Amino acid sequence: FPDWHMLSLFGVGAVLMRGAGCTINDMWDRDYDKKVARTASRPLAAGEISTFQSFIFLGGQLSLALCVLLCLNYYSIILGAASLSLVITYPLMKRITYWPQLVLGLTFNWGALLGWSAVKGSCEWSVCLPLYLAGVMWTLVYDTIYAHQDKRDDIVIGVKSTALQFKEDTKQWLSGFSLAMLLSLCVSGMNCNQTFPYYSAVECYTVLLQIYTLDIDKPEDCWKKFASNRTVGVLLFTGIVLGNL
Repeated sequence: FPDWHMLSLFGVGAVLMRGAGCTINDMWDRDYDKKVARTASRPLAAGEISTFQSFIFLGGQLSLALCVLLCLNYYSIILGAASLSLVITYPLMKRITYWPQLVLGLTFNWGALLGWSAVKGSCEWSVCLPLYLAGVMWTLVYDTIYAHQDKRDDIVIGVKSTALQFKEDTKQWLSGFSLAMLLSLCVSGMNCNQTFPYYSAVECYTVLLQIYTLDIDKPEDCWKKFASNRTVGVLLFTGIVLGNL
């Protein structure tokens, strides 16, 4: 079974660092969010809190995250600190590239590297890099779906996304990313001697994604498909645990 102490640290750390990323995103985008119906009610955009208050809140998030990081080994502390530049800059990417979801993937999946190093003391790259790549491909899938909710507003206010880049070819791109994710998960599993339950969970992933029933022009369907990825995450985690057992 996973070490519950380490699992708890990473659970708290993930919430804190992803939360910090969301705070930074809202700080960068407060003027944009005012112009988008779905985001206009966010506290900064709605004027419910000030920029100074958001800095205080962000400082609290990062301070608590640092406390979590300092509970790990030195290799992991350095590796974890290296992700901060991505956390700070990824919200800016939508202004300069149609691939902000790629940068988001590089940021959100840093734990694929950090988790291994926290347990083992360093990274086994033959396992960690395919796992990291799988996470990046997964993020490209679910966040492209998410971005289709706002594509009309994004065009008006001038921000970019993979949803605007792929347009009507979205399903083909998402299928390619999903295939790359599946192959990467298989490579990672083979390189750490995973077993049948793990590969069964990986195979079930293709059923849960529901890419071919996605309606990119219906925001409510995009949200439903996006939210279903929580189940994908639980499934993969369960497959890893059962595979180890």
